[in-house]
Amino acid sequence: MRVLPIPFSIPSIDKTLTTTRLNILFVADVSAAAVIGGAERVLFEQGTRLAQRGHCVHLITRRLPGHQGDREHIQGVEEIRCAFAPQGGLRSVVQSWQQARRQLVRLHEHLPIDILNVHQPLTAFGLISPAAVLGIPRVYTCHSLSAEEYISRNTATGPANRLLRCLNAAARKRAERRVLRSCDRVIALSYYTRDKLWRAHGIAADRVDIVPGGVDLDRFCPAADKAALRNELGIPQDRFVVFTVRNLVPRMGVDRLVQAMQTVSSQIPQALLVIGGHGPLRDELLTIGNHLNLQDHVRMAGFVPEEALARYYQMADLFVLPSLDLEGFGMVTLEAMACGLPVIGTPVGGTKEILSGFNRRYLLRGSGVEDIAQGIISYYELISASRTRAFEISRECRRHVEARYSWNQNIATLERLFNQAKHGRSPRPVVAHAGVSGN
Repeated sequence: MRVLPIPFSIPSIDKTLTTTRLNILFVADVSAAAVIGGAERVLFEQGTRLAQRGHCVHLITRRLPGHQGDREHIQGVEEIRCAFAPQGGLRSVVQSWQQARRQLVRLHEHLPIDILNVHQPLTAFGLISPAAVLGIPRVYTCHSLSAEEYISRNTATGPANRLLRCLNAAARKRAERRVLRSCDRVIALSYYTRDKLWRAHGIAADRVDIVPGGVDLDRFCPAADKAALRNELGIPQDRFVVFTVRNLVPRMGVDRLVQAMQTVSSQIPQALLVIGGHGPLRDELLTIGNHLNLQDHVRMAGFVPEEALARYYQMADLFVLPSLDLEGFGMVTLEAMACGLPVIGTPVGGTKEILSGFNRRYLLRGSGVEDIAQGIISYYELISASRTRAFEISRECRRHVEARYSWNQNIATLERLFNQAKHGRSPRPVVAHAGVSGN
């Protein structure tokens, strides 16, 4: 198997930003080249921002559909892609591991790696043991549990599909456990994820640092001209716009949000729900909306590209996060609030922690249809009672995110943890602006 050449260009170091230059290797199952979800967002932001601060950053991942080559330079991050055929079975997986291992060894020979940061377990499974043999410090960043995420995205029915899903989930869980236990430290984005790590894999809390994700405060900011944005996106000016953007899979609860619009529209005739995202539930959501005669109150916007996402937040009046399970953190919550858009969400996972740390008024009582409907109606009544209240809430959302969830804070904490791991220190767990415990 071909081993890709190693580049020797070293990024310049801004000594005002960092005093210790690190050679960092990220390992993931997703790419930093296209941000299509929370895992890609964290990987891209951390990798590129660490490179901007003078660190040498590489990323080993799988070659995914749409990639044009085996290597790509992404704003200072050198992404190395291992051949992988999703339908190739075990042989393809093993080949991917072998190539990842070779790339690790070659990188370490020419540019000794100070930190190996694992972001997902499957690609990392092939190189975690040689990394330990080479004495490379290993840190695991847990976005979600691999087996749970796989099951939530694979909902095909039938005995054969269910058996295959169970076998695949079991294999993923075993691989994840081995990688986790081979790492020196673990980073979780929330208390919720930290507690799941203990229940699923026996990872003790004193091994876990809680470092929540961040948000790009320059890109996600309040609108200069909301009316112009609505014209651009074809949204009427006189509507009370509720927005959500989700993968359209069952655990996201978007079907319940659509059903809630029946009650909402009966009390707020100008209410309009705009749904961004794609997935297997799209047709079902359309069917629900048509059955409830919500054609004038529910609009499917389809997949919202990364470059358009901020405009959707900026044109809306309220964001709803109706998740039912596995909301490990909730990057969209931060993005919406950074745009001055208030968020109401179900009391699930990281959403509970973020919103409780802001104002519990925006945390729904439950995940049911009526809970969601009442949350939307209550917020509308709140802002309708005062002409200035919506503006005040918008400012409060923005200030909260600025104070607690900037990428600068996230990266500064990450640098400190990486330096501690490099020097073999085992400090008390870090909790960096993590809101309130989910317990």
